[in-house]
Amino acid sequence: MKLFLPHQTLEDWSLSEKADLLDGKLVVKEGKTTHPVAPAVHFSKLVSGEDTAGLLGRVKTTAQLAALNAEHFADSCIIGEAAYEVVEGYVTEVQAAAPTKGDPKKKTASPEADLLAAFILDKL
Repeated sequence: MKLFLPHQTLEDWSLSEKADLLDGKLVVKEGKTTHPVAPAVHFSKLVSGEDTAGLLGRVKTTAQLAALNAEHFADSCIIGEAAYEVVEGYVTEVQAAAPTKGDPKKKTASPEADLLAAFILDKL
């Protein structure tokens, strides 16, 4: 499961000593778990042009932005003739556990994923 963590949220967590970024990893103090992170942006608003690439509401890593020939600076990103307002942050991936016995089609998250998701939802 991939999760986008806005930079401001991570700053708040760091100030309250709940989580921190160390050596490219998100370290969650409660549960003492670590999750690798990659810089990314969330496309939140189209400022001008048309969203022909379908990026609104999506998250792209800096490597994906480079592949799109995007010009990214602070809270803005230009791709072709379209200008977007973006939210900077990080994307992390939490491993999902095996399906439960009750419903083989239903996937459940691992205890780490549940802990991180609950922590994020509680703080957003």
